[in-house]
Amino acid sequence: MDVFKVSGNGPLNGEIAVGGAKNAALPILAATLLTEETVTLKNVPDLSDMRFMTEILRHVGAETVQPEPGTWEITAKKLTHVAPYELVRKMRASVCLLGPLVARMRKAEVSIPGGCVIGPRPIDLHIKGLKKLSCEVEISNGYVHVDASNIKGGPIFLGGRSGSTVTGTANIVMAAVLAPGTTRLECAACEPEVVDLCNLLVKMGAKIEGIGSPELTITGVEKLHGAEHSVIADRIEAGTFVVAGAITRGDVTVKGIAPSLLGAFLDKLEEAGLPMELGEDYIRVLPYEGSLKPVDVITLPHPGYPTDLQAQLGALMTQTEGLSIITERIYPNRFMHVPELQRMGADIAIEGPSAIIKGASKLSGAPVMASDLRASAALILAAFAATGDTWIQRIYHLDRGYERFEQKLTAIGAKIERLKDTDMPKELLEE
Repeated sequence: MDVFKVSGNGPLNGEIAVGGAKNAALPILAATLLTEETVTLKNVPDLSDMRFMTEILRHVGAETVQPEPGTWEITAKKLTHVAPYELVRKMRASVCLLGPLVARMRKAEVSIPGGCVIGPRPIDLHIKGLKKLSCEVEISNGYVHVDASNIKGGPIFLGGRSGSTVTGTANIVMAAVLAPGTTRLECAACEPEVVDLCNLLVKMGAKIEGIGSPELTITGVEKLHGAEHSVIADRIEAGTFVVAGAITRGDVTVKGIAPSLLGAFLDKLEEAGLPMELGEDYIRVLPYEGSLKPVDVITLPHPGYPTDLQAQLGALMTQTEGLSIITERIYPNRFMHVPELQRMGADIAIEGPSAIIKGASKLSGAPVMASDLRASAALILAAFAATGDTWIQRIYHLDRGYERFEQKLTAIGAKIERLKDTDMPKELLEE
């Protein structure tokens, strides 16, 4: 397996471009099943998750063509309604095939995704929404079986313990666009990725009002048509690069991202005292002297602070003077990277749903294990601020969500190499 060898070597400087958003591209790929006509998608990131999703689309009957990097042409003329476990298990987001198959085929059999290291991600709200659309839903043998022969629009409240559900909102919106009648969806997720999906559906002929708000009104249509769409920029990738500039005290311009997509995140960095320049489609991190200030953060559904930037901010807060508190309200187990940061010298205590970070830690390189996608990024960011070499194992997690990560960072001065685990010093492998 591949590993990263990362060496802290001072400030990063230069421009770095943001790719397409993974969390937008996955449900958008699923949405191509809603029409027999060709849907052309651009700015699709080259990630393992995208390859898994296109494999699943082909399995259910779609034709997929990639005329050039970042572009997919998908035509779903004839479909099967079954998405089997051997494919769905590879990627949790494949559950968003449920909505399109229900809408188009009026039936679906989709394997329930397995567990997730950062905490449970039940699909009970997806099922609740489908039942509110007059679908019959049964769970047996690890599959969700849906009979949507009597599907019709209706009022749906989609809130849960942690607020709205992003993938659940995507599924129910996709199911409702071809359902007779009107669906009023309350407590809909407002994330930019959901907005991007709705914008594509409107291009395909769907009737959706209230896009970007927690209340969506969807008037069902008989059929959708083909369209062309460019996936929005990845705000989580952008935020990760912003932290890379901040933790190295560099001068880094993150290009191709609207700062408005990162409102709560940038607000916390401003509160910490990070000097930045915000443009229409870029964020520039400026060098600074002294220390940043500690912050208190609670992760919340959009427009609150994004859970996907929690670990990265935590890495930055290890380098500030004072006490920071990060409280995780979305995924309860999303502090599995903390023991690895502690191995590098970070002073962090976990108290219930909160990480209490005593800053100004002198980090040093160590062999560490990545536990999930964003944890991988946080460990790399911490390694930039550490003395010596950090060896990061299980980086396949990172490849799920960051396109050409090491190449982009190397281009602005980072010292990061992708090697084989056999290249690690033997004494480190034995730890």
